[in-house]
Amino acid sequence: MEKEILKSSRTGDSCIHVKHDSGLDIYISEMNGFSGVEALFGTKYGSVNTMFRTKGDKEYTVVPEGIAHFLEHKLFENEDCKVFELYAKTGASGNAFTSFDKTCYLFSCSGRYAENLRILLDFVQKPYFTQETVDKEMGIIGQEIKMTNDNPDWRVFFNMLRCMYHSHPVKIDIAGTEESISKIDADLLYKCYNTFYNLNNMVLSIAGNISADEVLAVCDEMLIPCEDKGLESVFPDEPSEIVSPYISEKQPVGASVFNLGYKCTPCSKLEKIKKVLAASIAGELLTDPSSDMYQNMLKKGIINSTFCYELFCGDGYFTVIFSGESETPEIIKENIIAEAERMLSEGIPEKDFRRFQKTLYASMVREMNNVEAVANIMLGAHMDGVSPFDSVDILSELTADDVADFIKTELKSDRLVLSVVERMTE
Repeated sequence: MEKEILKSSRTGDSCIHVKHDSGLDIYISEMNGFSGVEALFGTKYGSVNTMFRTKGDKEYTVVPEGIAHFLEHKLFENEDCKVFELYAKTGASGNAFTSFDKTCYLFSCSGRYAENLRILLDFVQKPYFTQETVDKEMGIIGQEIKMTNDNPDWRVFFNMLRCMYHSHPVKIDIAGTEESISKIDADLLYKCYNTFYNLNNMVLSIAGNISADEVLAVCDEMLIPCEDKGLESVFPDEPSEIVSPYISEKQPVGASVFNLGYKCTPCSKLEKIKKVLAASIAGELLTDPSSDMYQNMLKKGIINSTFCYELFCGDGYFTVIFSGESETPEIIKENIIAEAERMLSEGIPEKDFRRFQKTLYASMVREMNNVEAVANIMLGAHMDGVSPFDSVDILSELTADDVADFIKTELKSDRLVLSVVERMTE
């Protein structure tokens, strides 16, 4: 096994990275003095991975939308018993999630972590699908899709993505559609499992009151070696232009909600970290409650305390989204465009930049003292192809000019989409 110590020269935090003989990358953070343990076993396989091939394939395989999420649901059941029943006996809390670009299985516990790790590594490596159980799950997930389609926050978000992206599968609901999941069968689930759940495409991240030697001993015992299949995921060509600048629909909601999103240029690795940090500070500046723009809109009733921003980025997509409740979101759009232009013409005050830079830095340092956050940071960094501590180093070197450059090159009004779910009025 290849073993290395990764360390932050700025904060002193460290973790262990091991390239296991089975092909799995393992990250371990021994956090002495903490009572809890958090472990994630993840694969770089999410809803956007609908077209792929391995080194033995001549043609690309195209699978139904929503299959990664479907597979996550089915993996919790094996031939002998249900996984949650095993966790219940050890006192652990187990869960899983599928996002746009990853699927993770996890547990949290305060004791018997080695037993829980065996459960986690065992069931994720033992798929069990039959057509009967697949058909049963289809009805359950179909109901889940209907429920999310009635959620105004979900609707306004995916409506925005559909107006933003021409071809990229990020515009499709993680769970797929009722039509797409109807094409899923047991054989297709096994094909996707054998392709994406290869240990060379996966990572184990565990943090808390643990011993690295004990964790690696459990891994030696439980991991089944895999041959690297040379997996390649591809995405359709996506133009930089948006599809449409505006979309709206009416629903019986208490207040109209909006998403105002900029379609930015996607990137990866260290470039992505720098762009995320610059975008974060730009977002803070544009939603700063102490700013004249914010206070003017608040006094006029254009926004309320729900007004905020978020970043949404991954393989082939990167957006900055402003959201909240408002009956006049068009005015918010005009104000944000004008404020971004004002920042570029007048410059970003150094004191404002430093305020948000220090706040972001402090948040990162706090996360290093949270078991759940550390486990997620290690896993996310590996899937992004960077070190868990690269963000701290890059943030320390970031400048106000970097933020201004992001605003200038990425927050372009012709790449802005306004999505609204309007309140029905009698």
